[in-house]
Amino acid sequence: MRPADPPPVAPDDQYVALLSALCEPFGVTRTGVCDAAVLGEARAALHDRIERGFDAGLAFTFKNPERSTDPQRAVAGARSVFVAARPYLLDDVPSPGPTAARVGRYAWVDHYAPLRSALWEVAHRLRADGWKAVPFADDNSIVDRAVAHRAGLGWFGKNANILVPGAGSWFVLGCVVTTAPLPVAGAPVADGCGQCRSCLDACPTGAIVEPGVIDAGRCLAWVLQRPGSIPVELREAVGDRLYGCDDCQTSCPPSVTLGERRGRAAARSAVPASDAEPVHVRAWVDALDLLEADDDEVMATWGRWYLHDRDPRWVRRNALVVLGNAAALDLGSPLGARVGAVLEHYRAHHDPVLREHAEWAVLRRAGTAA
Repeated sequence: MRPADPPPVAPDDQYVALLSALCEPFGVTRTGVCDAAVLGEARAALHDRIERGFDAGLAFTFKNPERSTDPQRAVAGARSVFVAARPYLLDDVPSPGPTAARVGRYAWVDHYAPLRSALWEVAHRLRADGWKAVPFADDNSIVDRAVAHRAGLGWFGKNANILVPGAGSWFVLGCVVTTAPLPVAGAPVADGCGQCRSCLDACPTGAIVEPGVIDAGRCLAWVLQRPGSIPVELREAVGDRLYGCDDCQTSCPPSVTLGERRGRAAARSAVPASDAEPVHVRAWVDALDLLEADDDEVMATWGRWYLHDRDPRWVRRNALVVLGNAAALDLGSPLGARVGAVLEHYRAHHDPVLREHAEWAVLRRAGTAA
């Protein structure tokens, strides 16, 4: 009979440091470990938001709070969670023109791909050493901000983001849930917001209804992703945004004021590129180009974004609102004529949602010109 495999050696702090080092080549700058107990505060918060109607159809971790707040549901017998944060702050990119549509910083480049690669390196090492380990990033199986907070990476800001001391909130988060009893090194970081309410005041739609509480139905990041019509009362606030919104971060002192040379460097992402795999930073999209492209072109260029049902109509809808808000555009110029032709095309479109938003854009532009 084949002898049983010896039990894995209990990991220590040096072992955790080895796991952290595996992440470094992929741009991960912060790591931590927490236990695999139920995330009770996060579970209560999710249920509270659902009861108050603040989920606004956003499934993700709202879909099943009992699952997304229990690491044991992700990995049976889990004993710890290894958490990693990868910065995504890049240099500002000025608007290239009057029909340019803004993209949220986290979506300029796919930062989740290298983060997932880092987490898989950690998971492979844990598995090789005899433990179960499963990586999660941008996944509704676990509330990543909750484990990041418990692991001591940062505190919950009033904008509900995790704020990393000295670097702010410019991070994507992921974790590896494992049966390994990794040592927990630190305690959660104390609140650093104090009396500051910059993010509440800066939110263009008042979506931060109280510190740490977001009404997803008014948060432009979700408004621009969810299916259906954009509420009329929110369309002007969309401004030039096509995908995502950064205002609660660009107004946040720990992300901006403290993000001076040292802080911004700590949060800044290096975007490696090679001849084999060039990286395209896409901070702006020309709304006209998007609306004139066919569906295959739209999906080939922007398909890595979250589009409900993988349907390009939703990003087209957003582009129509952007054109309606492009008040500085001279209607009598060649570019203005091109905008007019595109809007007239969509006013006659077979899709009622696109027709509706094109009609709004025409009326909005006419009102602005008047």
